[in-house]
Formats: sequence, structure tokens, C-alpha cells
Amino acid sequence: MSQPETFLDLPLEEVIGDRFGRYSKYIIQDRALPDARDGLKPVQRRILYAMHVEKNTFEKNFRKSAKTVGTVIGNYHPHGDSSVYEAMVRLSQDWKIRNVLVEMHGNNGSIDGDPPAAMRYTEARLSSISSELLRDIDKETVDFIPNFDDTIQEPVVLPAKFPNLLVNGSTGISAGYATDIPPHNLSEVIDAVIMKIDKPEVSVDKLMHVMQGPDFPTGGIIQGVEGIKKAYETGRGKIIVRGKTSIEEVRGNRQQIVIEEIPYEVNKANMVKKMDELRIDRKVEGIAEVRDETDRTGLRVVVELKKDVNSEGILNFLFKNTDLQVTYHFNMVAIQDKTPKLLSLPQMLDAYIDHQKEVVTRQTNYDLRKAKDRAHIVEGLIKAISILDELIATIRASKDKQDAKQRIIASYDFSEAQAEAIVMLQLYRLTNTDITSLEKEAAELRKNITELEAILQSDKKLLQTIKKDLKQIKKTFYTPRRTVIEDKIEELKINIEVMVASEDVLVSVSKDGYIKRTSLRSYGASNGDDLAIKEEDHLVGLVELNTTDKVLLFTNKGKYLPIPVHELPDIRWKDIGQHISNFASIDKDERIIQVLPIREFSDKYFLLFFTKNGMIKRSELALYDSQRFSKALIALNLKKGDEVVNVYQTDGHSDIFLASNKGYGLWYHESEVTIVGQRAAGVKAIQLKEEEYVVNGQIFNDMSAPSLAIITQRGACKRMKLQEFEKTSRAKRGLLMLRELKSKPHRIQGFFVVNDNDTICYNTANGETHSIYPLALSTSDRYSNGSFVIDADHDGEVVEAWKQAEYIKPFEDMND
Repeated sequence: MSQPETFLDLPLEEVIGDRFGRYSKYIIQDRALPDARDGLKPVQRRILYAMHVEKNTFEKNFRKSAKTVGTVIGNYHPHGDSSVYEAMVRLSQDWKIRNVLVEMHGNNGSIDGDPPAAMRYTEARLSSISSELLRDIDKETVDFIPNFDDTIQEPVVLPAKFPNLLVNGSTGISAGYATDIPPHNLSEVIDAVIMKIDKPEVSVDKLMHVMQGPDFPTGGIIQGVEGIKKAYETGRGKIIVRGKTSIEEVRGNRQQIVIEEIPYEVNKANMVKKMDELRIDRKVEGIAEVRDETDRTGLRVVVELKKDVNSEGILNFLFKNTDLQVTYHFNMVAIQDKTPKLLSLPQMLDAYIDHQKEVVTRQTNYDLRKAKDRAHIVEGLIKAISILDELIATIRASKDKQDAKQRIIASYDFSEAQAEAIVMLQLYRLTNTDITSLEKEAAELRKNITELEAILQSDKKLLQTIKKDLKQIKKTFYTPRRTVIEDKIEELKINIEVMVASEDVLVSVSKDGYIKRTSLRSYGASNGDDLAIKEEDHLVGLVELNTTDKVLLFTNKGKYLPIPVHELPDIRWKDIGQHISNFASIDKDERIIQVLPIREFSDKYFLLFFTKNGMIKRSELALYDSQRFSKALIALNLKKGDEVVNVYQTDGHSDIFLASNKGYGLWYHESEVTIVGQRAAGVKAIQLKEEEYVVNGQIFNDMSAPSLAIITQRGACKRMKLQEFEKTSRAKRGLLMLRELKSKPHRIQGFFVVNDNDTICYNTANGETHSIYPLALSTSDRYSNGSFVIDADHDGEVVEAWKQAEYIKPFEDMND
């Protein structure tokens, strides 16, 4: 009767947790992370060991890769052949590995990311330096464990006669852990190991005198010694790696950037493609052509420039926007005592030294045992030759080999091993000369045994042996450093001229947020007519700028957008602009109140904000420089219910005039307003009564003595001279500039400082738009209510007033 099946009823989370935990443990210990002792992941170790066992070594011929892969899968690594072959190929790629461990004939991939040929086409063998990783593995130097099917043994770790973890580095991602250890120069690492042996308490600073930092197989330049030091002290750190470039003069008064080395693990083809895309998309101006001239003599990428172009600026742009410069993050995790650990440089060196101590001790024990065994036999042979005739007689009288051995042991006091050696002795060895060679061998063995015993008895001698071995490897495999290390990280300054074709354009911005740039040709062809604008919208700014300039757009909600002119859509004068929401999200009821053209964010200038509830704020213009314009930024903090009514750029020497809806005007100097930070709320500008608010704030130069114009809700307009007022100080009540009426009092809807060509426009409640030229009005005193320009009963009250946007060229003087 068959056994009934049993099922365990377990909660899903328990099962998943248990299985994933086991899987993670396997991935961490047996797949993705290197061992701190030999710097190898299991698949790499198995490939090298399989090739060693198969005698596929550097002094013999190359052998088909498929044969090695088959051996690795069949004997040690029961996984997919592609994963084994890919690991094997990586060990042979001299742009990934500083000292390649496998030599390969055939296509083993390229720095452009091309795939290698299939394993049936390529041939491989161990490189000469690999033999140092495996040397003395047959001398019981490391532990062996059964393979996956218990048919043969495989090593837990390789003897690793050089510090491979640091020399070739490692990269891997497992469950919960990742590792990034850069490659280093073999000679420097060996010097650091020797220094650590001599002075176990040596500091990272001292170690860095001999081991400067990573040495990538692809060369390049490392910037940031501080980052290296931090990584060596903690296991984590950040450095900048950039390609090696030079600027060459070519005929026709032109230059070209030549790239001869690229950063580690960068795909050259992708880098060249990205550079060419920047040229095609006109993200950078001045590149004529990008060519990859790499051939068998070496890597060479040429970026040919147009005439009279700032080559340094373009190079900096390429550093910043392509993989010609990358950030390398150290994350030095390795398996130590079966556990993943983040290791500092001293810990890594200690792990390697401890491993070597064990390897050399076990190797010495093995050599000593073999030497003692051989000395015992040589001693027996010497004794045998001295009593040769008796021995021959004894052997001849014996029945067989076993009997002969028993008789020799009984008659002459030889040991079992010596008796075996005697009966196996060949006749030619009985010549007279052989005794001398045996005696010579015995003397050498005695000397050898003494030396080996001394190593085992003295820690100092043991370390000297390790050092001697390392020095020999350094001498054999020395290669000069390829990567240059620079102390400081260079700050990349990119002039906007490099990225943008310089062109004068006309920028128009409307209150409702429609913005565009127009070529001067398109504007000129229209004679300034036919501006496309929506009903009840009007222009806030019309400014002639260069594509290399910026505009600051300010909204009534206290937000601002810094937009480079070249990022604005290029739209014909006759067509409506693009809405600001295409650049950044703004609220439905948010509108543009001011446009300020900026050539540079100089600290000589200030921004002055006026708010409806009577606050004023002055901040340095330089604070408002930002590279981000994907969302509206905060220009100042507004209290609930408040909004910005105007913004100005000043030089610190302006006069300020504010007007409230109830007809009060206040004039004082800008210096009365203290300078505050970007997000501050500001200070009180004017003293307001209940239901009173600021209609507008204006600035002017005291020397110009402008006129002041107001328009009221009842359709009255008047012009006053500035002399009607007296200059006082901030936060006062101000002077009245309307006559107070008992019924239907006038309330100011628009207030402006006006000059010769200014026109004031206003909308009425009936939806009509009118304009007035205020300088055509005769001047009134402060106590009049001006003259009516419309009949409010018939046309509706004035609901909004603004000064018509003039065509301005703000930087005209600078361009002269």
C-alpha cells in the first residue's frame, strides 16, 4: 500500500520569507560577491581551477573555450553555459581587468560593447599571472570541498600569491548587497601589503604614499584625492573619472578635441553617439563633426570644431553632459568569514595577509613533510649502498618482493619506506657516482628542513617569506601606472554661448501666461501689427533679447520662473505664444505680472517686491539664479490672502512710490528697505486702514522728476507732478491724492509713474478696452479728482488698468 501524501499548511509569508532568505544567502555567498582573500567570485575561481587541472596554462597551446566551459559546467558549476562563458570572457578583457587572468584568441568583445564570438570559435588559456593565483594549490595550502555531485574535490579559495581583490577589483549585485571595488596597480598594492606587514598600525595616509589610488586599465584621470581617502578609510567614497583629452590645432584656423583615453567601464560607441546627438540636436553649438578614429594602434575619438569656437567651453560641456566624465562610487564589499562586509583598505590588506600566513604555513608544513620523507629515504639508500653486497645476497635469497622487504627490515633495521625504495632501486643507480649525488641531496635536504622549520617557528621568518615572494611577483609583472590622479575636482563652468547659437530675438509675454520668442525678421515683416493675443489678455513685456539671456517671470502668487531665452518656443509674430504651463505647473488663477530680462545675475542689483497688503521686500538678484525651471520657484513668502502687485530690478539707488486704493501716496528712498533673503516676507511698506490695499508700487530715478498718473473706478484720470508730494520714510500713512467725497467716493484702480511716451490702457465692466495718453492731460493738484475720461454709468466702471507694454532693448548700452 502506497504511503499517503502529506501536505504542510504554512502561511505564504513564512514560506516566501524562508525561501527568499535561502536564495539571498546563496546569491550573496556563492555568486555575486568576491572573496576577500583571493578576490574571486565562485564562477571565476572554478574557471581558473578547471583550466589549471586541465593543464590549459600559459606555457602550453591555446584550447577551445567550449571545452573549458564544458569542464566547468560538468565538474564544478552546474549553471548555464552562457554565464560561465561570459565570466571567462570578462577575465580576458584588458579594458575591464587590469591584469588579465585568461588569454583569449579570437573576438572577445570590445570597448564598444560588441559581443564576443561564440565559445566554439574562441580559444583560451590561463595567463602567466593566473599561475600565481593557483601556485602551490597542490600542496594542501587551501581547503577542498566535494563538488556538486560528490565526484571530485574543488578548492574553497585559491592560494592567491598576489592581492587580486585590489589589483583587478570587482563589481557585482546580489540580494541586499552590491560591490564596486576599482582595479589598482599591482606594484603599488604589493608595496601597500609590505608596508602593512612591516607596520600593522600604519594609517591610510601613509598607505596612500605608496598606493595612490585606483589604476584603471583604460587609463583616464581621477579627480578627488579626498574621495579616495574616504573610500580607503570607510569602504565608501566618490571620485570623478574623466577621459584623457587634448586640443589640437588643425588647418584653417580651427581646433579639434582629441580623446585618447575614456573613463573605466564606459561604452565608447555610446559615448560617441551621445556626442553626435548633442551636435545634431543643437544642444551644443560649435561642433562640426564627431569621428571615432580608433584602430589597432589605440583609442582615438576626434571632435572637430567649427571656426573660432571656445574649445575649452565645449570640452567642459562634453565632460558635464556625456560619459567623457563619470562619477565612480567605491562600495568595497567582499565576503569575509562567509559574511558580506564593507571593508576599508587596512581591513582588505589584513584579510589578504592573514590568508597568506595560512597558505604559507600550510605550504611549509607540506614541504617539510615531503622533505623529511625524502631525507629518510635518501638516508636509507646511502646506508644500503654501503652494505650493497649483503643486501643483494639477501634479496636474491628471497621468494618475492614482499619477502625481500621483510628480510631487509628484519636484518638491517630499515624502515618500511626505506625497504620499498631499496627493492625498487634500478641497477644503474649502483654506480660509484650515485653515492655522491645522494650525499649531496641529503645535505640539501637537511639545509631545507632547517629553513622550513625556522619559518614555522618564527612569525617574523614567515612574514619575510611572504614579502620575498611578493617582491618577486612585483619584479616579474611590473607595469607602469595608467591612470593619472589629480587632487581637486575641477568645477565645470560652461558659458551659455557654447550651447546656444547667439541670436537677437523678441520675447513677448502676456498677463495670462502666453510666451514666445520671435525672430526680428518675423516682427519686422509684420510692422508690429497683428499680434496674436486672446481677448481680455494684454502684453506684460515686449523685450528684445539675445538667445543667451534669461527672463525672470513673476506671478501674482509670489512665484517666479527663470527661463533661458533659447528654451522659449520660436513662434511667428502673427501666432499666439505657448502657455507657461508647458514649462511649469502654475495655478489656474495665477497670472504673470512682470517680466525682467537678465544678462547676468550680478550682486550689484536687487529685486524689489510690492504686495497688495502693504509689504515690501528687497533681495539680491543673484539669489534668484537657478538652473531649474520645471516648476515655479518661490520668490517671496506671502501671507494668506496677499498677492504681489509689482516687481522691479533696481541698482540700490531708486526712489519708491506706493499708492493705495483709498488715494494715499507714499514716497521714500529704496535704502529704507532692508535687504533680506530669497524666501523672506519683507517689511511693512505703507500704513493701511481697513479695506485699504496697495494698488501699485513704482520706482523711478529722482533726477528724472516724472509725472504721476491715476485712474479711478469712476473713470476719472489725473496727472500730478512729483513736486506735489514730499519725500518721507517707509511705513508711513502717506499723503492724500484724491478729494474725499461723501457719496460715490473715487477709488484708485490704476497708478503709474509716467514718462513722455507712456500710454495707459483700462478695461471697463462692460468688457470694453480704452486707452489714454496721460501726458495730454493738464497737471492737477493733489486735492482734485481729475477729469472724467469715460462715463462710468454708460460704459461701466473701470475694473483694470495697465501701462501699455513698450518695445524695449534693455542691454542696448552694453552691446555698443
